Amino acid sequence: MDQELLKTNLHGLERKILVLINEHKNTKEELKALKRENQSLKEAIRTRDEQISGFHNQLKITKIVDSLGPEDGSVSELKKKVDEYIREIDKCIAHLSR
Repeated sequence: MDQELLKTNLHGLERKILVLINEHKNTKEELKALKRENQSLKEAIRTRDEQISGFHNQLKITKIVDSLGPEDGSVSELKKKVDEYIREIDKCIAHLSR
C-alpha cells in the first residue's frame, strides 16, 4: 500500500515537472520574441527621432531664410548665412550618427 502511494506521488510529480519544463520553454521563447520586438521598436523610435530632428532643422532654416530676405542685406550675405547653417546641420547629423 505504501509503495503504491509512493508510485502515485512520483507519477504526479513527473507530470508536474513535465508541465513546468514546457512552461519554461514557452516562456523562454516568448522572452526572445519580446526582446526582438523591443529592439525593433527602439530602432523605430530612433529613426523617428532623427526624422523629427531633421524636420525641426528644416523649419528653423526656413524661418531664418524668411526673416533674412534680400531686403535685409545682400544676397551674398544670405548665402553665407545659409551655408553656415548647413554646416551646423551637417555637424548635428554627424553627431547623431555616432
